[in-house]
Amino acid sequence: MSKTNLSSPHLKKPLSVQQVMLQVCLATIPGFLVLTATFGWGYLINMIISIITALAAEAIMLKLRGLPVRVFLLDLSAVLTGLLLALALPPMAPWWLVVVGSAFAIIFVKQLYGGLGNNPFNPAMAAYALLLISFPVQMTTSWGVSSLVNDSLPSLSQQLLNNMAGHSYDGITMATPLDTYKTGIELATREELRQSPLFENSWLNSWLWVSLAYLAGGLYLLFRRIISWHTPVALLASLTFMALIFSWDADSHVPPFMHLFGGATMLGAFFIATDPSSSAVSNRGKLVYGAGIGVLTYIIRTWGNYPDAIAFSVLLMNFAAPFIDNYTRPRTYGHARAIKGYKVNKDSQ
Repeated sequence: MSKTNLSSPHLKKPLSVQQVMLQVCLATIPGFLVLTATFGWGYLINMIISIITALAAEAIMLKLRGLPVRVFLLDLSAVLTGLLLALALPPMAPWWLVVVGSAFAIIFVKQLYGGLGNNPFNPAMAAYALLLISFPVQMTTSWGVSSLVNDSLPSLSQQLLNNMAGHSYDGITMATPLDTYKTGIELATREELRQSPLFENSWLNSWLWVSLAYLAGGLYLLFRRIISWHTPVALLASLTFMALIFSWDADSHVPPFMHLFGGATMLGAFFIATDPSSSAVSNRGKLVYGAGIGVLTYIIRTWGNYPDAIAFSVLLMNFAAPFIDNYTRPRTYGHARAIKGYKVNKDSQ
């Protein structure tokens, strides 16, 4: 009887780095389209500048390190870093701000640590934190008013000239709903804020659609199994829990709904916190890691000086990721319980 050896039909070839990065880039398209349609062409301009800078910085560093340039550029990791940074920056940011942030992310946070997979911190968020601390004026006054509020958004040529000139349009820039609510609630009640022209004219709805678009992209990544549910679910659950406990009085703190849909929460939960290089690895570790980001985000937003704290929360938990993995290592099948933490060798005592 003839016997033919066939490979197992249930085994699938693992995705390459390029395929994973491409899927994440594709998942950002809904959020990018809504941002551009709502806040103008600034996000497109920032994206082009940021990606070109990231690729140039990556090529220079690979050349200096004696590594093959083409191979690493084609893995699309530099493209994704530039893309995520551009989505996090304000749409009216001057060109040099984007160049500084993108170059810093690739050179200092990625390549100087050894390149892809060796960076302990998220490059895009480290660059965002650097820009926010170093250039607070440009980072906080370059947010545009959405098309739902202002019908006279600048054209592509006007926006391009503005970004190249490095100045903002006086009178049509403002902060995010989170920032406005946080500062406004100190002087007025919730009802008074809701009656203001900004909230009456669906300004918050603009950010709601952006968050829903990022949520759709995140669900796509879950469906394609590019990311697991543990980190984003833990992050959103812990942030919601903290907001329900401490923000039950909307006259004194930002309410839970605005924490979830009034800022960069969805972008952070599905695209930033799930970075495989700088996050926890095990499933239990991802739950702890995501929950830590959610708690820190609420603390910094509520009692800190920064209205949107995703970047700082992710970086702080990047510090803790190796320790989390050390205490949440799963037991290997057929072996004893995993060693957690520091084990004292009794024989040496």
